[in-house]
Amino acid sequence: MPGSTPEAYDVAVLGAGPAGLAGAVTAAELGLSVALLDASDRPGGQFYRHPAPATGATRPEALHHDWAAYADLRDRLAASDVTQLFGHHVWTVTRETAGERWAVHALTGEEDGEDGTHTDVLRDGHGLVPGQRPVTVRARAILLATGSYERHLPFPGWTLPGVVGAGGAQAVLKSGLALPGSRVVVAGSGPLLLAVATSLAAAGAEVPEVVEASGYLGYARRPGALAANPHKLAEAALHGTALLRHRVCLRTRSAVTEAHGTDRVEAVTVSRLDRDWRPVPGTARRVTCDALAVGHGLVPHIDLATALGCATRRAADGTHALALSPLQETSLPGMWAAGETSGIGGAQSARAEGELAAVAIAARLTGERPSPLPRLRALRRRRDRMRAFAETMTAAHAPGPGWTGWLSDDTDVCRCEEVTAGRVREAVADYGARDARTVKLLTRAGMGWCQGRMCGTAVASLTAPATTIPTPPDRRPLATPIPLTTLADLPIPAAEPTGRTDHTDPGGSDDLDDLDGPAGPDGPDGPGDPNPNPHPR
Repeated sequence: MPGSTPEAYDVAVLGAGPAGLAGAVTAAELGLSVALLDASDRPGGQFYRHPAPATGATRPEALHHDWAAYADLRDRLAASDVTQLFGHHVWTVTRETAGERWAVHALTGEEDGEDGTHTDVLRDGHGLVPGQRPVTVRARAILLATGSYERHLPFPGWTLPGVVGAGGAQAVLKSGLALPGSRVVVAGSGPLLLAVATSLAAAGAEVPEVVEASGYLGYARRPGALAANPHKLAEAALHGTALLRHRVCLRTRSAVTEAHGTDRVEAVTVSRLDRDWRPVPGTARRVTCDALAVGHGLVPHIDLATALGCATRRAADGTHALALSPLQETSLPGMWAAGETSGIGGAQSARAEGELAAVAIAARLTGERPSPLPRLRALRRRRDRMRAFAETMTAAHAPGPGWTGWLSDDTDVCRCEEVTAGRVREAVADYGARDARTVKLLTRAGMGWCQGRMCGTAVASLTAPATTIPTPPDRRPLATPIPLTTLADLPIPAAEPTGRTDHTDPGGSDDLDDLDGPAGPDGPDGPGDPNPNPHPR
């Protein structure tokens, strides 16, 4: 009920982006009590990031795609009984009362700046910043909709001021109505680059080139996925038209292999790449600019799930996503996931998965088959159709193994701990490191503030030639930094959660899973980490 806090909600939704919003409002409309938690102070997530109030923006929709879909979710949320807990930083999830109830542990208040950077603030005697306090939310079910973060591949000069993440540049534009520079090269891989370049050019930046390391012929290998998702072709045509209008040149099979400058980036070297992303000799050329927005795809943000041991699967681009049942349930009974946590797929796919997960949760908690059944079947077909396209997309933009040839020995790979590519190579060649964890122990790569989220892919790629063992997903016991006093106050769980990898449902919803047959080719590649790090970060 509005204004009241039940002892335990039916479902706690973690993340208020497209998937979380769709899941929360659908679950509430089906009669469940819902708590919606998010670290930001407003709904929308990274995709529908809002301008800061100080900007005085009157038309936030001008910088967004498919704003009508967000407006619908926003209005349904306002009309619902969902308990909205914004400004809540979830750092872990535990089981309570013999596995029958979940406890979501969070800290309230803003510790980080608007751009995600850590701010230096005075703390009280308990290690908390002013206005910050620990909060525990209990629920019978969890819907994990925590989104993704950018994947960065380093290159010489990538630490220069003016080199920003492609998604970060778009976030600053949406939240602060600011540009990273006046002449911005956009580079990396993936469809996000087209959206970023379009936004920057529309906002007044000169974008001389979009440099895409892959090509687009990979999409043609699965024409069925393209034919089933004509709206994706329409989006591509829309971006292409906008780039032509702003005279932006699109370079495929090319990469920024070096950034130049002293106090700030002044130019970049763009090189042609072969099929394995190795620079083709003699093709390097220099492009002047005062900013570089670069990103090489997205990585599912699944820290909370892998800390509990959820099974994962390897996506086509090498990232780890959660292995889910046909109805979005993880290998842990009672925990569902939707959106980018199940694999990078975009906002439309996220909304479908969020709604599907909410219907499945309602059926599980009420013991009733979802009604109407055609709605469930339609959701599953829509999810499967868009997931097929997402798999095609991630395969088409998967980094080639030759990208490590961009790195000189003095290139910083781990920016937090200032670990160079040379030190990582030395750990592999001279000290026998055969996996990223050993490299971390020998060099401190991945031990800094970002906990390997920034450098993990690079370290694993530099280590890979020495081993054939696939790198397991990172397992971080805490999803966000917290004071030790908060950790000490955490009660000992009554029972450790037990995961499954076969996705059968002992609770009586096998009949739901049987609807329409298997959801797709996804299969678990095992528990989140079969060999947890004996020295957790």
